[in-house]
Amino acid sequence: MKINGDGLYLVAGLALLLGAVLPRLLRRYAVSAPIGFLGAGVLLGLAVDKSHLSPIVEPGLTEHLAELTILVALMGVGLAIDRPIGWHRWKVTWRLLLVAMPACIAAVAGAGWLLGLAPATALLLGAVLAPTDPVLASDVQVQGPSTGADAEPEEDDEVRFALTSEAGLNDGLAFPFVYAAVFGATKGAVGNWALEWFAWDLIGRTVIGVLVGLGVGWLLGKMAFSAPSRTFRLADAREPVLALAMTLGVYGLAQVLHGYGFVAVFIAALTLRAAERHHDFHEDLHGFVEQLEHILTWGILLLLGSAITAGLLRPLSFAGVALGLLLVLVIRPLTAWVALAGTPLGRSERWVTAAFGIRGVGSVFYLAYAGSDFGTDLPWLWATVGFTVVLSVVVHGVAVTPLMRMLDVRRDAAA
Repeated sequence: MKINGDGLYLVAGLALLLGAVLPRLLRRYAVSAPIGFLGAGVLLGLAVDKSHLSPIVEPGLTEHLAELTILVALMGVGLAIDRPIGWHRWKVTWRLLLVAMPACIAAVAGAGWLLGLAPATALLLGAVLAPTDPVLASDVQVQGPSTGADAEPEEDDEVRFALTSEAGLNDGLAFPFVYAAVFGATKGAVGNWALEWFAWDLIGRTVIGVLVGLGVGWLLGKMAFSAPSRTFRLADAREPVLALAMTLGVYGLAQVLHGYGFVAVFIAALTLRAAERHHDFHEDLHGFVEQLEHILTWGILLLLGSAITAGLLRPLSFAGVALGLLLVLVIRPLTAWVALAGTPLGRSERWVTAAFGIRGVGSVFYLAYAGSDFGTDLPWLWATVGFTVVLSVVVHGVAVTPLMRMLDVRRDAAA
């Protein structure tokens, strides 16, 4: 049976109901909600028209839906972090971003090249699969802002903080490497574009993103918490739509100025959080963003599952399977393990942090964004990325509950 346009409202309603029930249903089991939504999407694909389910057919829709989902997730992640940003306080984060992430990109690109991929295609795959996802990694992230007069602005769970802060920044920091792959495919020899890429795409656009996030976050923080007029003091009105307004506004401004909007949104959220750390309004903002993020996440997972039914994985080859398995089971854990040497993490915490580099919506966005420049390789790229995301969702989704409980038990015993 095929569902018509009106029937899609029924499907949407059932999906939202499933989204409300599924996390509670699976809470006691070693199965995450994303696994359930992927499975539901696969079943949904059997009942709907498959002609428009492929991200190759609808790259614009795929890109913008993934983009919006990431933006909302980044705002939520930034609002959830209690720890003030700093070089020493965020030592684990900087190691993951500045050491593990480039090493992961290089390792995937190198493995892809050895398996026969063109250098630009191999680099694109490494860049697309590099970010730890801020959307699907919610099970291993900090749970929300601590507010109130007695709240301590510091997380005591170093693993959750590390994965949360990493996911907040590395989606934006993957952009320069995606651009490097595109330039390699379209501009030829590295010498033709390397200097421009380093000065502008790596440094300049990142700096613009950071400055926009700091400036707008500071301005809206002053307005929300200490504006002279009560009309503009949104914290007193408990108006959580500020979070969505800031998400879209900051992203739009950064993009107009040719900066990295993902970086700007996360930095703006951190800056707003720092404006008045103890105010309960942060809980309202985070709760609003969290609900919106859940709805968008359910939708994109259902669509991904449906696309699998429609044949997304059909072009998958041995090389694609090998690269996905290598990334999830070997490359990310080993590169992050090495990068985290000398940090405050204990041995078990270090292994869990290294292993839980969850791949997800960020990879979908980047491939939809850049894939048009890799025409003949595009079906294979989508099959490989789709396989890797599904593998990550299943492996990490099954492992997250027992491993995080193990760390909690050990932390309580040591206290």
